[in-house]
Amino acid sequence: MAAQFGRRLRKGAATTAVAAVAVAALSASQAPGVNDHGRQTAADATPSPEASASDGSATGNSPYYTDLPPLKSPNPSPSTGPGPGGTGATEAGIPATVLDAYKKAETTLREAKPGCNLPWQLLAAIGRVESGQARGGQVRADGTTIKPILGPQLDGNGFALIKDTDDGAYDGNSSYDQAVGPMQFIPSTWAWAGRDGNGDGKKDPNNIYDAALAAGHYLCRNNWDLSQQDDLDRAILSYNQSREYLNLVMRWLEYYRKGTHEVPDGTGTLPGNRSDDGAGASPTPTTPGSTPGTTPPGSPTTGPDRPKPGKPGKPGAGTPAPKPPTTPPGTPSTPPTTTPTPTDTVDHLEDAGTAKLTAMAGDTFGKRISTRAETEAGKAVAKVRVRFTIVGDTDTTFTGGESVATVATNSSGVAVAPALQAGEKTGAVTVRATVVGRAVPGLDYKATVTERAADTLARTDDAALTCAPGGEFATQVEVKATYNGAVADGVAATATLVTSADDATANDKGPYFKDADGKTVRTLTGLKTDAKGLLKLPKLYADDTTGNFLLRITTAGGAALTVELAVAAAETSSPSASASPSA
Repeated sequence: MAAQFGRRLRKGAATTAVAAVAVAALSASQAPGVNDHGRQTAADATPSPEASASDGSATGNSPYYTDLPPLKSPNPSPSTGPGPGGTGATEAGIPATVLDAYKKAETTLREAKPGCNLPWQLLAAIGRVESGQARGGQVRADGTTIKPILGPQLDGNGFALIKDTDDGAYDGNSSYDQAVGPMQFIPSTWAWAGRDGNGDGKKDPNNIYDAALAAGHYLCRNNWDLSQQDDLDRAILSYNQSREYLNLVMRWLEYYRKGTHEVPDGTGTLPGNRSDDGAGASPTPTTPGSTPGTTPPGSPTTGPDRPKPGKPGKPGAGTPAPKPPTTPPGTPSTPPTTTPTPTDTVDHLEDAGTAKLTAMAGDTFGKRISTRAETEAGKAVAKVRVRFTIVGDTDTTFTGGESVATVATNSSGVAVAPALQAGEKTGAVTVRATVVGRAVPGLDYKATVTERAADTLARTDDAALTCAPGGEFATQVEVKATYNGAVADGVAATATLVTSADDATANDKGPYFKDADGKTVRTLTGLKTDAKGLLKLPKLYADDTTGNFLLRITTAGGAALTVELAVAAAETSSPSASASPSA
């Protein structure tokens, strides 16, 4: 049934019109509505207006497979059905290793970013659209694809223009970038989004475990909650900035949510149609014995070498008819003109009014880094990708937990980095701005993380703190720390039984604490307020010295509180008067 909708969709107006009709037809026939979890389907979802304004994309907006899911709901039976290129149960089946990678990525993200609510079915939907589940599961036991999966070179010829950013390290192309691996990351995105999903110490875009985990982190950045439709739209559109892509991924997401099962590696169903209509593919005949419109196992399913499938029943579909020459032999060819890209015109980066960057550990920086891309003459350059990288030994990240973010410059040539989230390591933090695809000097920004602080301390009760000599104080001292009126959590504190109000040295007599060995201690360090800003001190004891004593509690940030302690002997009743002598 999938073949019924397997017509090639072209970019531009034709793509939009055909995709819209196809999706609408599929929506009407399936009548999905809203499922029992209250999720909207693609037909019902209205992407948020700002969703299409994402900065950059994971794939560089590379071509993708446009095959729609079958009209019939997936059959979750374990039957493997036809092999690669077939239909039936394999439509819902996902190759075992690929499915395992998606589920492991979901488990990892559930712990690392619980607020994201990433479903593994979303990774499966994107993996289906991007690479046909790694060419139907053509992967080794460790998850690495048997052959590299490469998209067409992004040379501006029908695609985006992205000049080489990795010296061919990932895609083997030192002139232009190409999307790489089962999740189709472009090298410049993989450079910061790459993850080690199978624990082998490497980040390989051609490994489905690494690629699936990287895709999960990519979709979970910016504090997106994927259980919310608006955030889900934004995340999918950030992967590929196409509304047709969003609708297609949503279709496969809902399809997989209704049920799926694993099939043996290498037996998954291969897609037959791409959004670029196979542009750039060599029109070679289909392999003998194969069905037109399918690809033999192990053959590349994306990239310049992918053959166009023919249309059944149409003569000559596999081999195009030769075209007559349009230029007489011997005519000198006109050298192609090259129009410089915006990136080519960038001469340097300038600070765009970034204010002083300071935040307390654990807090979000109130100001954001702004960088302006300029030509040699100082003119602003729009639509240039600027990469912000946090360098050095620090646990400060961008909001969402990433240490790298790529943002496109706006019409004023300005790129604004995501907000910085201060970690627990205090001191200077460096954020470096560079132009993606252009070797111009980077621009470093300095940020400062200060230790957590409190400006006010107060006791949580007003009970008198008294004790008899050699006894134990009945009440433990508890204080609450605040900073600018807000709870001050995780603030370091020190408690000392001081000699006097004018002498902060530890007293050598009077009340004391006990250490783990029961020894007398009159200064406690390494204390910290809890999540509510509370600090409860250990029990206090008294030696045989009577009198009034002072306990001083101080915190980072200058907050201090002095508490009075009294050690006094219990009062004894006066003896009763002796009886008067009898008369």
